[in-house]
Amino acid sequence: MIVTLELAPGRVTTEKALIEKTSLGRTPVREAIQRLAWEGLVAVRPRAGLEIALLHAADWLKVLDARRGIEIILARSAARFATQEIVARLQATALAIHDAVVTGNVIGYLEADKSIGEAMALAADNQFAARLVAPLQTHSRRFWFRFQSGTGLAEVAGNHVTLIRAILERDQDAAAAEADRLMALLRLHAQAAAMR
Repeated sequence: MIVTLELAPGRVTTEKALIEKTSLGRTPVREAIQRLAWEGLVAVRPRAGLEIALLHAADWLKVLDARRGIEIILARSAARFATQEIVARLQATALAIHDAVVTGNVIGYLEADKSIGEAMALAADNQFAARLVAPLQTHSRRFWFRFQSGTGLAEVAGNHVTLIRAILERDQDAAAAEADRLMALLRLHAQAAAMR
């Protein structure tokens, strides 16, 4: 809901409202709020509620700059260590990306993008890099949804599929290069958003 702006930037909500909206219990919602606060997506305001983080286009560039090196490490490692289970997951994700582009399903694309990140993190077998990159990926998806939301979908999706192909071929150098290329492409989108 935060990534897709259903919970709009700057909006104030409450734990109770989130429990009702998600139909989840108090404990999982509290745990989610703590994690979201740690990731900088929510600010806890005592006795005032939960404020959804604002979106400033210039911050997208900072997120991508922080992501770039970690994504390269994960892509290289994923190409080296991917198991058959990860390979199957990445193949399914490539199909999901294709379907999302063909149907113009931005939410489906975001879900597939998240799946790629999770699969690469698992394949890379580097929990430190995975923990660093996960919140950055979430922020990046949120910025992309806000400032792109469909424009450039095919181009970015094509880069994702090329990255997946390099991982599946176990080509570490190509996977690293494709991750770097993807970050550079996203950075171009972020620069354009910052100049609007």
